[in-house]
Amino acid sequence: MSHESILRKNVCPLDCPDTCSMLVTIRQGVAVELKGDPDHPFTRGALCGKMARYLDRVYSDDRLMQPRKRIGRKGEGRFETISWDEALATIAERFRAVADSPDGPQAILPYSYYGTMGKLQASSLDRRFFHRLGASLLDRTICASAGTVGYEYTMGRGRLGADPLAVPGCKFVVNWGSNTVNTNAHLWSLMIEARKRNGATIVTVDPYRSPTAERSDWHIQPRPGTDAALALGLMHVVWRDGLADEDYLARATIGADRLRKRVLDDYPPERTAAITGVVVETITKFARRLATEQPSFIRLNYGMQRHHGGGMAVRTIACLPALIGSWRHPGGGAMLSTSGAYDFDLARLTRPDLAPAGTRTVNMNQLGEALAGELPGPPIRALYVYNCNPAAVAPNQAKVLEGLRREDLFTVVHELFATDTVDYADVVLPATSQLEHVDVHGSYGHHEVMYNPRSIEPRGECRSNNDVFRALAARLGFEADLFPDDETLIREALDGGPTLRGVTLERLKEAGSVRLNLPDSYAPFAAGVFPTPSGKCEFYSERMARDGLDPLPTYIPPLEDPQSRPDLAARFPIQLLSPPRPQFLNSTFANSPRHRSRAGEPTVEMDADDARSRHVADGDRVEVFNARGSFRARASLSGAVRPGVAVATGIYWNKLSPGLSNVNSTTSSALTDMGGGATFFDNLVEIRAAAETTGEPSKVDGAAIGSK
Repeated sequence: MSHESILRKNVCPLDCPDTCSMLVTIRQGVAVELKGDPDHPFTRGALCGKMARYLDRVYSDDRLMQPRKRIGRKGEGRFETISWDEALATIAERFRAVADSPDGPQAILPYSYYGTMGKLQASSLDRRFFHRLGASLLDRTICASAGTVGYEYTMGRGRLGADPLAVPGCKFVVNWGSNTVNTNAHLWSLMIEARKRNGATIVTVDPYRSPTAERSDWHIQPRPGTDAALALGLMHVVWRDGLADEDYLARATIGADRLRKRVLDDYPPERTAAITGVVVETITKFARRLATEQPSFIRLNYGMQRHHGGGMAVRTIACLPALIGSWRHPGGGAMLSTSGAYDFDLARLTRPDLAPAGTRTVNMNQLGEALAGELPGPPIRALYVYNCNPAAVAPNQAKVLEGLRREDLFTVVHELFATDTVDYADVVLPATSQLEHVDVHGSYGHHEVMYNPRSIEPRGECRSNNDVFRALAARLGFEADLFPDDETLIREALDGGPTLRGVTLERLKEAGSVRLNLPDSYAPFAAGVFPTPSGKCEFYSERMARDGLDPLPTYIPPLEDPQSRPDLAARFPIQLLSPPRPQFLNSTFANSPRHRSRAGEPTVEMDADDARSRHVADGDRVEVFNARGSFRARASLSGAVRPGVAVATGIYWNKLSPGLSNVNSTTSSALTDMGGGATFFDNLVEIRAAAETTGEPSKVDGAAIGSK
């Protein structure tokens, strides 16, 4: 065997907007080095601390390497090794039995999200398989759906926005609900370029003094869930002070007069300050600088939309660039996601036409209710989990775990590691890492299409998602032509719309990364033309009116908020936020000894006065609880939160946490105003000192509020 090294370009597969290009050195079939690709136009050779050590994950001794079947009680995590033949035969037999029962195939539920973002391994043959089977559809809404719908009501199809590569030309940069330093690091570097080149001011709007807020020139700290009210107050100042771009308003917007009346009548700075906790002087200064220091750019992110009014909040903020004319400039405007710029032929890839008419859809945030039989349609009798760890990440955790414990529920989990969810499986399938399968990627933070080759052979008996679904389809007698090889799927995905013109598999194999067919100086709305029904930025939306929503931007309070629910706040007075911990990505990496060591124990950051009134000192073990559940953490008096707010970053695995539960033991499965999104940050809790031992679940009003 040759000892020469081979250099391959791979792609980071994780749920992050940066979608980094990686250079992997292969020697004798083993990946021996991984580093960033300096030639990639956006990621430019830099990898985050998580992916820089990705080879530790690939070659971890803790990888699942063979199929397993359960031999203990659900939740114990006791299994024995079986063959792939037995595993596939068992799954096919159980799926066939459920499909042929009176409940029918809709009693089978796939459950996945973006543990990998690849177009093949995340959303191709999996969708075809479950559509062809007739299984229940899954509404994948846990992260971004509310903001996506709100943005599209305003801006139109495709969620188009500013080109991130043009941000260095901006003079006023706003991170709104975005911890960009940790969650979009390469965009942060472009913001720093804007500061160096133009003297740009970097502002962060966030209830939490995140690492991004700490490194910004200005931190504006509203109360959680009040972002829409703050944006409406800014609009009031802009119109009141004559700072609106009247020419752009006339040419490029619809409903400006109606919105102007609403904000001038209803959202003066004094009322906005009372709602948001941001003082009048700050509201006024922010509005004036945003309007006059052009180009101005707003990085919208998903934190603000994890409240009941989250979709409306994103919609409202998305109106600001049209009001002040910042869309005129390259880099100016706003960006929620670049994913809508990719014209992949997703319908051809996923084949929704294969699903029987009338198939029900289950919202993934309501997994607990689905497993309890509380949703319309047949009971869930079989669950297939992949690219996701719902036992740790899904809201209303106690209800989810109760459902996963059902002995009559047949659960399959396809995973790399023995996650919390794996412990509840009947059959466990070992999954490939990104270096062990082929994929093609878009991004939601830049405009490159990227090819990921198989750089090493799968370890042990690991198989990719697509390989498993091909095998299961064959076992169930499905048509072979519906489940082609991966290269055929890539060609189908690339045979899409105009932004993919000239992007071929051959080019991708040669270059690794190819920019979408977009102008170099991309300013999508400079001409004032938007992909909406009116062709304009819709301050007033007829579609929203037809959908039963307020057609104008407005403020929708959180479901759990001291102002809107004083009765609930009397028992649980602290608003708890649970953003990502920088060392993890959702629950990915939370089992890595290296990353866990760097992350430290679970913490809850509290205001010093809130802690003092509860007889809690910095570093004390505390219990965070409400009527849904509880978890344990160390108190951190970091000065990063305002009174009445706490932050518990995550997501830790339950079985590796004190008390064997994490922050999602307290979160609700209530949904957002639009898009069916999660309301993780609508979460009122109380905090108290706790003993060092894990103890029994606490009680509130006689109801158990913790899960072990």
